[in-house]
Amino acid sequence: MTGKHIVVTGAGTGIGRAIARRLGRDGASVTLVARDGDRLETVAATMEAPTHVAACDIRDRGRVEKAFAGAVADLGPLHALVACSGIGGSNGGGAKTDRFDEIVATNLNGTYYCCRAALDNLAAGPEARHLVVISSILARIAVPEYTGYSASKAGLLGLVRSFAAELGEDNIQVNAICPGWVDTEMAWDGLDDIAAGTGGTREDAYRDAMEAVPLGRMSQPDDIAGTVAWLLSPDARGVTGQAIDQNGGAWVG
Repeated sequence: MTGKHIVVTGAGTGIGRAIARRLGRDGASVTLVARDGDRLETVAATMEAPTHVAACDIRDRGRVEKAFAGAVADLGPLHALVACSGIGGSNGGGAKTDRFDEIVATNLNGTYYCCRAALDNLAAGPEARHLVVISSILARIAVPEYTGYSASKAGLLGLVRSFAAELGEDNIQVNAICPGWVDTEMAWDGLDDIAAGTGGTREDAYRDAMEAVPLGRMSQPDDIAGTVAWLLSPDARGVTGQAIDQNGGAWVG
């Protein structure tokens, strides 16, 4: 990754943070994007390579474009975007509390804005450049009351396939990863929601969830980071338009 500049959105926590740290260890210069600037500064202090911080709400296309332009001015043209920013949870209750619009605006629209901004700031070819999008197992399976999340994550797979068909002739590879349960704040919040709905404990919810996972455990953020590192490497030079299911066997397609 030496000499490469990669933008990682959602880099303040969880999977995004693990990816940013892995790419920095591998030699890339990394731009960290998320809403919470303080969290990004904390991550930046642990990085092992040149790092740029851009606090930005990806739902605001104008701010996204400015953030990417600032990143390029600091660290040079982009070689890859890893789009991890997203929000989870159920839609909520009635019309006044329904989160569908918020979830889709963040997970789908915001990711699209970031992809377009990355494409506008890519380094010149002919070497491969990359877009990697973090989707979800919930793009594959049905979960009650998660219509916004599931729809947004399924939409990302359509986004990836379309971009891959559009950009392949320019040697731009576009792929998605669909994690299952990953040991992050978002996952534990989801287990808390399940526990609240069933009247059980978080431990009960975890046990029940892992019964549906053949490997019987959550993935770790570093597991997803390793897959991203592979997708950005020459070893994956024939991979584009794909959705890689990394879920411990919970969904097999």
